[in-house]
Amino acid sequence: MKRHHLLAFVLLSFASMLHAQRVEPAFWWVGMKEPRLQLLIHQKDIGTTEPQMTYAGVKLAKVIRVKSPNYLFLDLTIATTAKAGSFPITFKKNGKTVATYSYELKNREPNSANRQGFTSADAMYLIAPDRFANGNPENDNVVGMTDLADRKGKDKRHGGDIQGIIEHLDYIQKLGFSSLWICPLQENNQNMGSYHGYAMTDLYKVDARFGSNEEYRKLSKEAQKRGIKLVIDLVPNHCGSEHWWMKDLPTDDWVNFQGDPKMTHHARESVQDPYASEYDKELHASGWFVPSMPDLNQKNPLMANYLIQNSLWWIEYADLQGVRVDTYPYSDKDFMARWSQRMIQEYPNLSMVGEEWSASPAIVSFWQKGKVNANSYVSSMPSMFDFPLQMALIDALNEDDKVYNTGLPKLYQVLSQDFLYANPDKLVIMADNHDITRFYTQIHENFDLWKMGIAFLCTTRGIPQVYYGTEVLMTSPVVKNDDGIRKEMPGGWADHTVNAFTEKGLSPQQLEAKQYLTRFFQWRKTNSAVQSGKLKHFAARDGLYVYFRYNDSQKVMVVMNKNKEPLKLDLSKYSEILSGVLSVKNVVTGEISTLANGLTINGTSALVLEIK
Repeated sequence: MKRHHLLAFVLLSFASMLHAQRVEPAFWWVGMKEPRLQLLIHQKDIGTTEPQMTYAGVKLAKVIRVKSPNYLFLDLTIATTAKAGSFPITFKKNGKTVATYSYELKNREPNSANRQGFTSADAMYLIAPDRFANGNPENDNVVGMTDLADRKGKDKRHGGDIQGIIEHLDYIQKLGFSSLWICPLQENNQNMGSYHGYAMTDLYKVDARFGSNEEYRKLSKEAQKRGIKLVIDLVPNHCGSEHWWMKDLPTDDWVNFQGDPKMTHHARESVQDPYASEYDKELHASGWFVPSMPDLNQKNPLMANYLIQNSLWWIEYADLQGVRVDTYPYSDKDFMARWSQRMIQEYPNLSMVGEEWSASPAIVSFWQKGKVNANSYVSSMPSMFDFPLQMALIDALNEDDKVYNTGLPKLYQVLSQDFLYANPDKLVIMADNHDITRFYTQIHENFDLWKMGIAFLCTTRGIPQVYYGTEVLMTSPVVKNDDGIRKEMPGGWADHTVNAFTEKGLSPQQLEAKQYLTRFFQWRKTNSAVQSGKLKHFAARDGLYVYFRYNDSQKVMVVMNKNKEPLKLDLSKYSEILSGVLSVKNVVTGEISTLANGLTINGTSALVLEIK
C-alpha cells in the first residue's frame, strides 16, 4: 500500500515544507472503547506549526512538541457520537496555513469487538513466510530495498510471500489446522538478514517483498473462509536499526541506551528474582537484543501509546483473531501489562500468546493472566508458549528410560507442575518452531519417535503448534543454524523436484508422516475430550506413560511405550477410568478391540484409543 493512497498532505505554501513523511496511525475507527487517539506527525519543521481542526465529535485535546522540530504528537478525543468521515487538520505558521492533512475515521466491521480467538479446540500452523512459498516472483526484489534475493546466500531472502500462503490455505486446512501464525510480515528494510522479519523498519507497512497491506487483508479473509484464524507476530520490544525514525529520533529517550547502545545479557530470571540487582534488571529489560535491533523505550509515554495503537490498528485493519508477542519478557513488564489490558479491553475474546523461552514452569507461569505472583506483579497475557514441555518432550523421546528420572518421566514431571499456571489449558505447546532445531532432527530422524511426539502433541493439554514442513519430516543441521531451521518448503518454488503440497517426489516415509499427522489433527477437531477435557496421568516408569483425556461425553486413552518390545498392560492400574469399559477404538487404524484380554502396545509407539 502506498503511504499516501488514503491520505495526503496538500501543501499550500512554504516551498521548503515537504510532503508529510508520516502520519501514524494513517486512519482510525469510530466506536472504539478507548476514546483517546494519539497521532504521530513527522515532517520537516512540522513542530514549528500550530495544528487546528474542526469535526463533530472529535476534539484536538493536546498538542505535544518534542526535541526534534520534525515531530508533532496530537492527542484527539473521539466521542461516541462521532461519525465516520474525513476532516482536515490544518497546520499554521505565523497565522498562515502551510499544510492541510485529510484524516479519515472509518466504521468498524460488524461485531468487530467480539472476534473469537484461537482456543484449545484449535491447532496452529507456523510459517516463516520468506521460506514457505513464492507465489509472486516479481516481488522478490523491490526498488529501494537493499537486501536482495539470493537463495544460496547465508541469511538471504528466498522470495516467499503472502500470495504463496494464500495459494496454500487449502493445504493447511486439509492438514487439520484452524489457526495460522506467520512470522512478521512488516517491512524489514535492513541491509542484511531482513528475511526473518524481526527487525522492523516500518511498523505500519507490509514488506513489499511479501506483498502489500491489501494482500494481507485478503489473506485474512481467505483464511476465515476456510475456518482458519490468523495470528499476527508483533514485536513491541525492538525495531530494526534502519527504522525510519532512527535517522531522526523525536526525543532523547525514544530508545533505551540511546547514543550508547548496550546489549542485553538475557538474564530473564531477573524479572522474578527476589535477589536481583537493579543493574541486572535494567540491562535485561533495556539492553538491545542485538546491535541491529534498538530496544524501544516503553517507559516513554509517547512510545507506549504508539506501540499500543499500532497493535490495535493491525488487529482492526486486517480483522485478526490472535497475536503472538515476540521476546515477551524483554519488554518493560509494566508496559506489557498495560498493553495486554488494552488489547483485552477492545477485544475481550482475542487470543494472545507470549514468548518466554525458559525451561522453568515457574518462570513461564509468572506471565500468564490470573497468576498470583510473589512480587505482586499482575499480568494480563492469556497464554504463553510452553517451552518447558517442549524441552521435556525432546528429552522424553531421546533419553534412556532405564536411567532414573530420564525419558518419559520428564513429561510426567513437567505436567505435574501445572499447578503453577493460572490456566495450563491455554498454553501453546510444540515440538519446535522457527528458532529451534527441527523436531525430526532433534530426535535423530527416528520415525517411530516422531509419531510418538505427534500423538502426544495432539492429545495432551494445551493448544498444539506445528512448524511448517514437520508433516513431511523436514530436517535441519544438528548445530543450530537459522537458515537450516528455516529451509524452503518442498514445492514452494518452481524449480523444486519434491512437492509437499502435491506429494510429487515424497518418499514413502514422508507420505506416511503426512497422512499420520493429518489423521490425528483432523480427528482432534472432532474430539472434545482432547480439546478441552480433563487430564489424568499415571506416573511414567520403565519406558511406559499412560494418560487419559475425558469429559462427560468422551474419553481418550493414550499409551506411550519407549521400550523396543511390545508391552501388555495391566489394566487394573487404570480402573478409576476404565471401570466398566468393554472396548476401545484405535484412532489411527479405526480398529475396535475388546479389553477382556487386556491391551498390548507395540514397541516404540504411541497408542491413542477412543474409549467406548
